Amino acid sequence: MAADTNIALRGQIIYSVYVRNHSEEGTFKALIPDLDRIKALGTDIIWLMPIHPIGVEGKKGSLGCPYANRDYRDVNPEYGNMMDFMALVDAIHARGMKCIIDVVYNHTSPDAVLTKEHPEFYYYNENGCRGNRFGDWADVVDLDYGCKGLWDYQIASLVMWARIVDGFRCDVASFVPVEFWQKARAEVEKVRPGCIWLAETVHGSFGQLARKNGIISGYDHDMFKAFDMEYDYDIREVFDRYLEGKTSLSHYLDMLNFQEWVYPENHIKMRCLENHDQKRICHYVKDDAALENFTAFLYFLKGTTLIYAGQEYKNEHTPSLFDKDVFERDSSKDISGLLKKLAAIKKNVLSAKDYFKGKADDENHIAVLKRDNNKKLKTGVFSLRGLSGEVAVELPDGEYENIYDGKKVAVKDGKLKCEGRPIIVVTESRENF
Repeated sequence: MAADTNIALRGQIIYSVYVRNHSEEGTFKALIPDLDRIKALGTDIIWLMPIHPIGVEGKKGSLGCPYANRDYRDVNPEYGNMMDFMALVDAIHARGMKCIIDVVYNHTSPDAVLTKEHPEFYYYNENGCRGNRFGDWADVVDLDYGCKGLWDYQIASLVMWARIVDGFRCDVASFVPVEFWQKARAEVEKVRPGCIWLAETVHGSFGQLARKNGIISGYDHDMFKAFDMEYDYDIREVFDRYLEGKTSLSHYLDMLNFQEWVYPENHIKMRCLENHDQKRICHYVKDDAALENFTAFLYFLKGTTLIYAGQEYKNEHTPSLFDKDVFERDSSKDISGLLKKLAAIKKNVLSAKDYFKGKADDENHIAVLKRDNNKKLKTGVFSLRGLSGEVAVELPDGEYENIYDGKKVAVKDGKLKCEGRPIIVVTESRENF
């Protein structure tokens, strides 16, 4: 684990913004008027998906993918100029939020400035041509971190941006040597103490496939040496199978428990129901009561919470990365009030020092989660199908307040009756967690 990671990040909320698709204008300036609304959701950190110029050669769709970066040291002119970007960051800071930007260090677009200025920075295939190690990434070419000159250039770029922003979300970070990230972190710390480092670590099966093919893919426990937070893609495939009805809730909760056992005590996983690479949660969950429970479940998990723009409006459609595709804002579907309530619980009731444990009632699809810091025990009961049922809880028989809605709930014979809505009960911690 990074020695100076601040575990207070576990109590924070990240809101992900794709500038192109956040507004009709698709600019830095057009995002500023929406910052107060975003802040009101409980947001602590705004993550801007790649802000850099996009490559034209081999581009996908009509506008190209922001992850096909043409210039690490400039901003996408479609979004505005550098002064516009700095004004946006200032506006984010003025509202008490932090700003992190996406950095894509595994690859560039085929027409990136570095292909001309530093051709030695690239990976070349068996035919002596620039290429990428995974054939389906047709709009990018890979960098070669065996070239130490590349290290210097990339770190200098990070230091440049760190004078403006508060941190970095690092795309497919597992494919870049962890030693590079460790060196980069040390250099950035000199200009931005407390810089936030979020790693997009890869799905377990993807990392395994990469290593089988001789490609660097860092293990999550090693990546924590350089990063404060990681994606929970190590167990995401199990969650997706649960959503698809292909595995049990118990299986997923066992994986959450395993994370608690196997990672360093101060590890931080970023938790999300959806992001720009995953299907929207509403693609799977159509019932409002079930969605309410899934959302409350998300906020109760140990780790930093991610909200992907549009999630607060129950969007079902995942916007295209390659074309203009502004997310829908239907006021009749607005669940901002729910997110605000859950943010308050996350920040004021749950603790960054909590231990976590989960179990499931597979028949009724009810998750029973516990957060305990040896002072207060927080018990969360979440019916992920919105169904009623009785579940076993480790609470003495009696009546308790459900702090989620202020109503009373009762435990009788060691079982709590769930009516299909989230339940969160706070009691004094007991000796046995």
